[in-house]
Amino acid sequence: MEPEMEPPCGRSFMQVLCEKYSPENFPYRRGPGVGVHVPPGPQVSPMKDRLNLPNILVLNGCGISHAGDESEIAAFCSHVWELDLSGNKLENWQEVSKIVSNVPQLEFLNLSSNPLNASVLERQCAGTFSGVRKLVLNNCKVSWETVHTLLLELPYLEELFLCLNDYETIVSSPECFRSLKLLHITDNNLQDWSDVCKLGTMFPCLHTLVLANNNILAIDDSGGSLPRLFPNLRSISLHKSGINSWDDIEKLNTLPMLEEIRLLGIPLVEPYSTEERRKLVIARLPSVSKLNGSVVTEGEREDSERFFLRYYMNVPKEEVPLRYQELVRKYGKLEPLAEVDLRPQNQACVDIHYEEKVQQISVRLDQTVAEFKKQLKTVVQLSTNNMRVYYLDHETPFGLEEMKFSTRALHSYNVRDGVKFFVEPKIK
Repeated sequence: MEPEMEPPCGRSFMQVLCEKYSPENFPYRRGPGVGVHVPPGPQVSPMKDRLNLPNILVLNGCGISHAGDESEIAAFCSHVWELDLSGNKLENWQEVSKIVSNVPQLEFLNLSSNPLNASVLERQCAGTFSGVRKLVLNNCKVSWETVHTLLLELPYLEELFLCLNDYETIVSSPECFRSLKLLHITDNNLQDWSDVCKLGTMFPCLHTLVLANNNILAIDDSGGSLPRLFPNLRSISLHKSGINSWDDIEKLNTLPMLEEIRLLGIPLVEPYSTEERRKLVIARLPSVSKLNGSVVTEGEREDSERFFLRYYMNVPKEEVPLRYQELVRKYGKLEPLAEVDLRPQNQACVDIHYEEKVQQISVRLDQTVAEFKKQLKTVVQLSTNNMRVYYLDHETPFGLEEMKFSTRALHSYNVRDGVKFFVEPKIK
């Protein structure tokens, strides 16, 4: 007699599916926008009438280690087009394949944080993923050999996520994958721009490249390689990279389709204020219409370019960027902006009239009327209780105004240099 096969450890895909989407946990609902669906077809499982499955299944962090009954997966999931299996215990590509092969409409698959790094992916197994258009393999530590095998069998793949996989380099493939439009490869250990060039060779139709949180130190455009490698690139993120040269930023101008860039957290911009950072980057990248997620308006671009001209107008000639001469041709040589102090005045020199005398004193404008009267005690020799103070503003038609409110600040009377105050004793 053949020994009985031991049941796999952990929970099956079907076990979790039945638990999560049972009527108790996921009751059938009707109404606009709900989108809950029971797949039609012959009765395959006694559980089928009791499950209400949407076409987007989220089964993350459920302890799934294997597929379970494939015929039941096929019966329940024929309509599913998005599947999130992140944070489970899938460690064998064969088990993943058993699930995916029975979800014929699948376009989005998230396998993040499953321990698949030790499993070998055969091409026949990878072929079951052929309809997937968006694939997430973050924190799976999958090898480049596995990535290449998947790419060969996914002819419609448009978006690929390879974040947190500890890649220190990119391993090229002899094949070219033209379907890929978006690549997220953030939070790895890439440093050399030559690795980025390998991505351009493998994925010549990329629209979006997210390289954030890699220590890319410089951008190399030797031989004019950038427009050749990335002819369709519209968006690039170098957030928290090691870029430390304005020359490297200006090299991005050779990308013919570039519209959006993210450059926060790089050493190059740390010495500048927030305003300076944005304006100096915008002025250097004339084709970029969105910077760090914010749209660059025509007005902001002109302000930034004029700011750039004034910023570099007194810099030694050998340190002036090439972009400076381009902007001089556009705007001409600008005059320095006049320095205007917009801070509110906090002192004023005023005239105090009392009896037949006039005395000029300096007053603080942030003090109250009560405090001002204390200052006047030594000038007019009257107590504050026996003092009436009037303010004369020649620019108003109201004449003398008595300062009755002791807590009101002097600056609220529009006090400035040269105004007159009249002091009289109270009549008992």
